[in-house]
Amino acid sequence: MQLWEATGSPLIPLLEFSEPHIMKKYGVNPDPETLDIVATASRQKEITVLMKIYWGDAREKLCESIDNIPLDCLIIGNRGLGKLKRVIMGSVSNYVVSNATCPVTVVKSHD
Repeated sequence: MQLWEATGSPLIPLLEFSEPHIMKKYGVNPDPETLDIVATASRQKEITVLMKIYWGDAREKLCESIDNIPLDCLIIGNRGLGKLKRVIMGSVSNYVVSNATCPVTVVKSHD
């Protein structure tokens, strides 16, 4: 993990991302439901999904990754924080929308 702290991990194929020994190597525990959704979409659309892990401030790392990978567009989620929490903690999605060098789509959480 410390090896890739500044640049993020190498690109990881979706199939490897769900293997426990690979995830232990990166020190993460991915959500099985999310991986299943992504795997289903990749099969249906016949696309190859590659993942990259970054450590640090999500706002800064997302904006850096847009130029480093490079990305044509970015789709991120929104946790739906209340106004007070958003003011105190800051909103990752608001920051990325304001500072990204590519188009950003924010998908709202549905509770």
